[in-house]
Amino acid sequence: MSEQQLPVVVIGGGPVGLAAAAHLLQRGVEPLVLESGPVAGSAVREWGHVRLFSPWGEVTDPAAEKLLAPTGWTRPDAARYPTGAEWAERYLRPLADALGGRVRYGAEVTGVSRAGRDRIVDADRDAQPFVVHVTGAGGGEERVFARAVIDASGTWGLPGPAGASGLPALGERASADRLTYRVPDLDDPAVRARYAGRRTAVIGSGASAFTALAGLASLTRDEPGTQVVWVLRRGISGSTFGGGEADELPARGALGLAAKAAVEHGEAQAVTGFRTEALQRADDGRLVLVSEDGRRLEPVDEVVVLTGLRPDLSFLSEVRLGLDERLQAPVELAPLIDPNQHSCGTVYPHGHRELAHPEAGLYLVGMKSYGRAPTFLAMTGFEQVRSVAAAIAGDLAGADRVELTLPETGVCGGAGLFDDPTAPAEGGGCCTPVPHLVQIDAPAAGRAPSGGCGA
Repeated sequence: MSEQQLPVVVIGGGPVGLAAAAHLLQRGVEPLVLESGPVAGSAVREWGHVRLFSPWGEVTDPAAEKLLAPTGWTRPDAARYPTGAEWAERYLRPLADALGGRVRYGAEVTGVSRAGRDRIVDADRDAQPFVVHVTGAGGGEERVFARAVIDASGTWGLPGPAGASGLPALGERASADRLTYRVPDLDDPAVRARYAGRRTAVIGSGASAFTALAGLASLTRDEPGTQVVWVLRRGISGSTFGGGEADELPARGALGLAAKAAVEHGEAQAVTGFRTEALQRADDGRLVLVSEDGRRLEPVDEVVVLTGLRPDLSFLSEVRLGLDERLQAPVELAPLIDPNQHSCGTVYPHGHRELAHPEAGLYLVGMKSYGRAPTFLAMTGFEQVRSVAAAIAGDLAGADRVELTLPETGVCGGAGLFDDPTAPAEGGGCCTPVPHLVQIDAPAAGRAPSGGCGA
């Protein structure tokens, strides 16, 4: 087949991957979506109990809506905030159905390269199609040739560890029976029983940690004996809880206020300046968190680790990536999304040029394009794939045109956003000299709706 007859392989059948397929179709380019899970939005369904802090009007892609329109699909109330499960069932499933056989399930991508060229070979490289190695649900292997590859596989599969060094804490793997790296679904009776009447540590300082804190705080009111300890690597400053009422994503601002209220009302104890190095078993089988300088917290029954997510780059080892050494994001994009300087609303909309790599025709999009930066919005991903699809189709003018305005967030501000080991404690950095319990003295904040997905 000629290169123009080959499909564009889209890795991942989530919100951004399916949107990429819709934009390619709109451009007359044939997509092939390879989704490792059994259904569309498999990763989204794993956090289906969590409510997004973006409303329906901001989490459906325009090209996808056009593709859905002939099927009789109608967008839900634009002002409503869906859960992950609602997003998957009411939008992603119908969208995948509209794409039909262009979406393959149980198709795990294990490698991407140029046909007949490993990453070392220069000769005639760009003239070769991509070859994508795929393992099916039954274990069978095959090769798929592609004119371009759009990797929208996300970062869900690689959560960050409890260890403050970026590596698992000593004893973390051995303590797996008492750890989770996801927001607990406290509406599930079995999950609720795991935390009710027990002492739980939550490690992390982002929206997911806020969601877990708010949920566990409510459990302290309903289930006697339930205790929550919030472990922060830095100190608490004015920006610790996000933008609050200044956030133009109101549900996210309210989520931060809910976490603040949980600490303020004594439903969660905040331990600041604690950088976990080890998890040790107490005599009764519970876990003791030990900081890098040897300090120890009281034993806990469970640990919820919400320290961010990372991109899986393992299957891209034979293509030439241009990634920032810190964020693992494309080098042109990294300065725009540096969490020391930006929140998701202060990131300038970007497209194919910022997402390009030395390997022509390869793009990382969606959450994966942000590497380790935590500030991604679905709207950003939709704009990314609109631009990338236009570039692949040869419309560079359309690809370079910016067609997105993001909401301001009110949470930009250096160390308040990111664990900065060089920041002074009084400025919200992570190096408070000793861990201590913190009581927030500000006036009580109003209760927030549940939520926390960075969509």
